Amino acid sequence: MTTLNNAPGIPAEGALAGLKVLDLMWVVAGPTATRAMADFGATVVRVESANRIETARGIGPYHNNGQGPDHSGLFGNMNVNKLGLSLNLGTAEGRDVLLDLIKWCDVLTESFSPRAMRAWGMDYESLKQIKPELIMLSTCLFGQEGPLSRVAGFGTMGAAIGGYIALAGNPGGSPIGPYSAYTDYLSPRFALPTILAALDHRDRTGEGLYIDQAQAESSLHFMSTALLDYHVNGRVPQLVGNADPDMAPHGCYAASGDDDWVAIAARDNGDWANLCSAMGMGELTCDDRFADLAARRANEDELNGIVAAWTAEHGAVEIEYMLQAFGVPAHAVSNSSAAVDDPQMRHRGHFIAMDHPEHGTTTFEAAKGQMTETPPSYRSVAPSIGRDNDLVLRDILGYDDERIAELAIADALT
Repeated sequence: MTTLNNAPGIPAEGALAGLKVLDLMWVVAGPTATRAMADFGATVVRVESANRIETARGIGPYHNNGQGPDHSGLFGNMNVNKLGLSLNLGTAEGRDVLLDLIKWCDVLTESFSPRAMRAWGMDYESLKQIKPELIMLSTCLFGQEGPLSRVAGFGTMGAAIGGYIALAGNPGGSPIGPYSAYTDYLSPRFALPTILAALDHRDRTGEGLYIDQAQAESSLHFMSTALLDYHVNGRVPQLVGNADPDMAPHGCYAASGDDDWVAIAARDNGDWANLCSAMGMGELTCDDRFADLAARRANEDELNGIVAAWTAEHGAVEIEYMLQAFGVPAHAVSNSSAAVDDPQMRHRGHFIAMDHPEHGTTTFEAAKGQMTETPPSYRSVAPSIGRDNDLVLRDILGYDDERIAELAIADALT
């Protein structure tokens, strides 16, 4: 893994080079979308204040187990390639700078509660009078309107209201839901293409527009099968662990190593026959208990017991290669260490190392897609608070020494 130089600046190349984005986002859901634009060449100015530290800066893991706003690996991963401006929006002078940045940008993104931008007189209806071609995205858990719109929350709440937590868990147990603030990682996948569609609309018509994204609502897309089943058949999904209605066996099985697991799925009778051959148990294909999907589902406990007894005698990676050679979907379960060392991820250059002024070297994920003619670039680590004040105020906004001094005296740059 090659270590890249850390060189904040205005990108000159990339599919989105020349696109100007003002980032007033928080935590994960918003910054993920703006980071994707920055990776492909957009100039993204991220506004923060030392008076109210961004939530993600206080979430681990931390570099060298250190504390402080520049130690969060989560924040570092979500804000690569962005320029950092410190701005105290509690001052009139700070809001004046923000307004100048809005006049500069093509896209304004914010994830405050619905009241914040209105309170500052910077809601879309007000801003479009100043800049009719502005694209503005507001993203929060429940959207800008409706009975829950003013309820603050994070992706864990989004997973709850979206039904995800009720789906995951073992039969007879409590729902455990997916890992972490799940909808924070789903909703950016909808924010980004919506912004790009809005830009296409602007380029064709000259008109800007407003995007109101409710993160919990966007994330319902991935619940479509369960929602359709309820609407059509009146069925509510139950906790089934790793079982699948259309595949058996389908599960995660302990291998011979310490905390070593492998995921296996038999999509059809052909996969089942191949799995039996790989296990050296061809006779099971003639066993009435496992003759077809319905029989295997009806005898799933016995089926899983047979598979688990076999996997316990082999290593997870050994099983992965063996079953894949037989055409059976299987993969060793990766922990964090295995994911970083995964040969496929290494081949694709998924993890990037870059010089860091405080930590020496930091590692972050690459862009989520590759393009041949306009590949992503990695120019700078996530900014410390106010790291790029001089670049933004002088080079982007054209402020002189006197204006910057006045802002500092007014406490607008904290």
